[in-house]
Amino acid sequence: MKTISLVLFLTAFSLFGQNDVKTCEILSKINALIQREHINPKPVDDSLSVFVFDRFIDELDPSRNIFLKSEYDTLSQKYRLNIDNLIKDKACGFLSDIVSVYKKDLLRNKHLLERIDKETIDYEGKDTIRFYKKAYPIYLLDNQVEKVWRKKIRYEILDDMAQVSKNLDSIKTNFNALALHSKNTVIQNELCRINSILENESNLEESLYNHFCSYFDPHTAYFSDDSKSNFVASLSKEHLSLGLNVSLNEKSEIIVGELDPNGPAFLTGKIKKGDQIVSISNLKETLLVSCASLESISNMILSDANKNIVLTLRRNSGKSFEVLVEKQVIKDEENTVYSFIVEKDIKIGYIKIPSFYADIEGNSGKGCAQDVAKEIIKLQKDNIKGLVIDLVDNGGGSMEEAIKLAGIFIDEGPISIVIDNKKVQTTIDDPFKGMLYKDPIVLLINGNSASASEFFASVLQDYHRALLIGSTTLGKATMQTIVPLEENDNENFVKVSINRFYRITGKSHQSVGVFPNVQMPEIYETIFQKEQDFPTAFKNDSIETFIKFKPYVKNNLIQKIEQKSQLRIRNDSYFNAINTINKRIDDLVNQPKKAIPLTIETVFEEQNEVSALWEKINTFDSASINLNVYNSNLNTLLLAVHPSEKNNNQFQLDALKKNHYLNEAITIIEDYNTLK
Repeated sequence: MKTISLVLFLTAFSLFGQNDVKTCEILSKINALIQREHINPKPVDDSLSVFVFDRFIDELDPSRNIFLKSEYDTLSQKYRLNIDNLIKDKACGFLSDIVSVYKKDLLRNKHLLERIDKETIDYEGKDTIRFYKKAYPIYLLDNQVEKVWRKKIRYEILDDMAQVSKNLDSIKTNFNALALHSKNTVIQNELCRINSILENESNLEESLYNHFCSYFDPHTAYFSDDSKSNFVASLSKEHLSLGLNVSLNEKSEIIVGELDPNGPAFLTGKIKKGDQIVSISNLKETLLVSCASLESISNMILSDANKNIVLTLRRNSGKSFEVLVEKQVIKDEENTVYSFIVEKDIKIGYIKIPSFYADIEGNSGKGCAQDVAKEIIKLQKDNIKGLVIDLVDNGGGSMEEAIKLAGIFIDEGPISIVIDNKKVQTTIDDPFKGMLYKDPIVLLINGNSASASEFFASVLQDYHRALLIGSTTLGKATMQTIVPLEENDNENFVKVSINRFYRITGKSHQSVGVFPNVQMPEIYETIFQKEQDFPTAFKNDSIETFIKFKPYVKNNLIQKIEQKSQLRIRNDSYFNAINTINKRIDDLVNQPKKAIPLTIETVFEEQNEVSALWEKINTFDSASINLNVYNSNLNTLLLAVHPSEKNNNQFQLDALKKNHYLNEAITIIEDYNTLK
């Protein structure tokens, strides 16, 4: 028996040793690639060690209920300033060491939860709980673990109960039965999450690689062809039957990305970009994202046997809500750009660009720019007198398409300056002579307009070719490329930042975003994550340039239009109501919360506050206007040929009729035509 134990011990030690060697090899190769290709590589030193160690610990223990303070202090003393040296010395045992302590603590918590599950919880005892908005020091002492977890479980049970009914008296009347049910749900979810982490230890290695990459900037990242990458890729396909793509955030939460405007998820009218998917059900079985494997979630969604999927979603840490989505076969559309005519005193064209998509294979030459050109031609046949281009929630895409699109609206001249990792400046010129469209343009932007959207918007703003309205954009002015870790390596890749973009004025929107000419409030804008929120984001700067260009409209005319618009917005009850809602959202999400007593009354009151705000947002009256929106003559003919698209078309029409931002954009174009 002793011999067997020794063999097992040696085998485990050997495997850990092999993994440590592999970890060092990959980190060294990632560093070599970044030092060679990155736009602004940093030295691997103590700063990197601190960043990687802190981020990794924050990911493993965000709620500070796993690591003991004594364990953290020991690990910190050994590794927090030393990871850089260990990588250079090819001694990457720090990962095995940290994970070993982490797993031991998870098992401790698991056994504690199993014990709590068998015991009766005292809901009458006086106690309080405090909430933190940001990461805070590891404080857990060995003799505090049970108290911390009992408090946590008690709060989660009360929180679960508070969502059952809007009537507090009803909850109190049925307290014991509700508490028993909620206790089982809460504890099983916690156990499920712990088991999932213990079963997917390999994901922690990839997390370490990503923290190493993100030290250089937020968009440089490592990825491999494992189940996680396969999952994200499968949900991001253009023809996915749910009609949405997703991403995994730093907490490994599944977040809704772009919605296909022709897809069933979009047509529910209830799912928005940025929503967190909490659970997924096929009406027979429910998988909680926090504890199910990504493979099982992917199989449930992609299986042809599951025609109806119920997604449980959470928006900005608010109350969870369910949406039933009936999967559809989404045919290969020629484009995802769409257009309408909006008529008040004059006819205005409206074009929505959901993303800057392109023909990745490069065979057809088709893409976003060409599709926009087609829509412009359709609209011009109906004699429009202005154009509104909607870039709201457009997260970017192909920079080549953004360059082409800018060329459609600029006669000729420089449109941007690019600096590569050799510090070489290259001027990008308008790729086309002449303009396809010459009349006034208004661009709609918001905090989710990013990358290629910002590039395109900044070009038209600098040339005074368009007036930008909405809220400040994300603030990303860099470009990335995906490179294999080594030649012929088909398993390990790094997405690395290789270029920075500057406006023709020499200024940059990096980190600060593109500022609209006219600021317009939007619900949730105070909590949109911006580029400047990432600790390793490139700072804003500017370069000296001698580029000459001629704006299309004089400054004084732009200023007059801006002033008239700003006055309207200040006096508009709709936008003032949004400011009030945003203040409440900001107080709820960003402001520190006081400690609250652990009673059903206080938890219910807290939950009720969140629910009331959520309901106010959902029922917010946007039907106070009824714009005259309709299809162009050519699109009306196309709908007759493709009647299956009528439902989607009508949904888009109905949404635009209530769009206050579009209404202001039209008024701005009318002001422009009058003042000019």
